[in-house]
Amino acid sequence: MVKKMLRSYDYTLVLAPIILSLFGLIMIYSSSMVVAVSDKYEGTPDLFFMKQLKWLFLGIFVYIIALVFPYKAYKRLLKLIFFGAPIILLGVLLFGTTTNNATRGFLGIQPAEFIKLGVIIYLAGVFSNKQSYIERFVPAFGPPLTFIIIIFLLVYKQPDLGTGLLILATSGMIIFCSGIRPKHLSRLILVAVVGVMLLYPFLSDEQLGRIEAAYNPFHEEIADSNGYQLINSYIAIAAGGVTGEGLGKSIQKFGYLPEPHTDFIMAVISEELGIFGVGFVLFMLLLMIWKGFTVAMKANDPFGSLIAIGISGMIGIQSIVNLGALTGLLPITGVPLPFVSYGGSSLVILMISMGILNNIAMYSRLKGSEKQNNEEKKIAYL
Repeated sequence: MVKKMLRSYDYTLVLAPIILSLFGLIMIYSSSMVVAVSDKYEGTPDLFFMKQLKWLFLGIFVYIIALVFPYKAYKRLLKLIFFGAPIILLGVLLFGTTTNNATRGFLGIQPAEFIKLGVIIYLAGVFSNKQSYIERFVPAFGPPLTFIIIIFLLVYKQPDLGTGLLILATSGMIIFCSGIRPKHLSRLILVAVVGVMLLYPFLSDEQLGRIEAAYNPFHEEIADSNGYQLINSYIAIAAGGVTGEGLGKSIQKFGYLPEPHTDFIMAVISEELGIFGVGFVLFMLLLMIWKGFTVAMKANDPFGSLIAIGISGMIGIQSIVNLGALTGLLPITGVPLPFVSYGGSSLVILMISMGILNNIAMYSRLKGSEKQNNEEKKIAYL
């Protein structure tokens, strides 16, 4: 049985996240060596590299655990997630500390990162249980939508609008694939649009400034404030060109691009490694996303399929939001680039997610192999 399991794993889903995380580790060292020794951190050049390396070891460990843990057992956690997630977020809101627009709890962990995966598991479990009456909107979607709204508001109040919107977008993808009727989906989209419009007046001056800076960063009143980071991102991308300036040779990381190892690490990658470095990152991300949706299509049950859709959607949407911010297509939200940006909580939850995704793939292949063997036995018997 163990040999069958080992043969059934998708080793692309093993190698891809580890390779991209190791690449991210190299780029974190390159992009943060100047920031690390600044007056703000007063560390050694490898400060962030060593921290991320420790998180990567933990990420690989929890990946292995998620790899062998049966994904169907997560269904037992639905009530715990439903009641526990809001309590945790409320506790962090009351007692946590906020640094760089990210609220942290015990040991510097960002609970909102773990809540993203919790929401995916909860929605996948609930909608897989409601397939017999999924066309009845209120009983099928009422409780899950209430849960999503509560989670979004608690994350938004941290304040972390970027993660909140990411949770909403990922939830929307799961709902779209849950079997919802088209007329109900259209109504939900209308409600979402109205909700965004109603949210606008409650945005802070900083959030409004980021929106304005994304689409008019060179305005004389914006360029030295909210538009400063985006302008220097443009300079880094333009300087890199096709081949890049060379690994470690970024100019923008010398105080021009604030926190270059976090949200804007792709700008440094572009400056140092050019289009080849950017292309490598995009290829690895697209490979994992494509593999994830392939797992979703081949999954044996709606629960596994919806989890795979949620994980793939989370990685895809998070990548789009991050890349959109550093190119000025979207406002800066503080969302890290998956597997590449500095951030322990983000890396660990992504590795857990990939482990779960590979576990779903393994069970799907085992089921398919058993079905094929049974068919061959029937043919031999005849």
